[in-house]
Amino acid sequence: MGKQVGAHIVWDWNGTLFQDNDAIIGATNAAFGELGLEPITMERYRALYCVPVPKFYERLLGRLPTDAEWVVMDETFHRYYAEHRVRCGLTEGAGELLSRWRSAGRSQSILSMYVHDELVPLVRGFGIEEHFIRVDGRTGPSGGSKAEHMVRHLEALVSVDPARTVVIGDAADDAVAALHVGARAVLYTGGSHSRASLEEAGVPVVDTLGEAVAEAERLAA
Repeated sequence: MGKQVGAHIVWDWNGTLFQDNDAIIGATNAAFGELGLEPITMERYRALYCVPVPKFYERLLGRLPTDAEWVVMDETFHRYYAEHRVRCGLTEGAGELLSRWRSAGRSQSILSMYVHDELVPLVRGFGIEEHFIRVDGRTGPSGGSKAEHMVRHLEALVSVDPARTVVIGDAADDAVAALHVGARAVLYTGGSHSRASLEEAGVPVVDTLGEAVAEAERLAA
């Protein structure tokens, strides 16, 4: 099968299509509590957050967590998040944007660092699975880089041309992953990073998913 002519969007999930900031900050503070750390505000989280996640913890601790601390914090984070994500929903307007992009004959997929076996039923539960030609979550241990996952994701999408692909996400790591495979990126300010930190990535930064899709259409033209 040859490469397709049309544009393709690779969507990030957490903080992009899925508006889970409240669950994320709550889970982060639950993890910090395990080490006796004070809770942080969403503003501070967005200013300091980075990947890999142990590096983010280093910014707050002043040192990297020990292996034992990382295991405890990681387990606490995911347990709390799983309990509280049920209150979270899709980002405003996301469903309509997905439908419109697909109706125009273009393709889209999801690549997330969220656990694959939990991501797929979550996407299905929102009734949006049909809009994507592939949904990939993380299958290995947490804390890694998205770039290597992006390589495998696009290799599996044999009909998609990386040069006509735009990654839409809420983290600088999304831009790094896009660059790694020869794709473009648009970063959305509604998730885990502040606008200032996103602008350091050197790609378009927008405040709504509608703007992100319009920018993706322009970049992939």
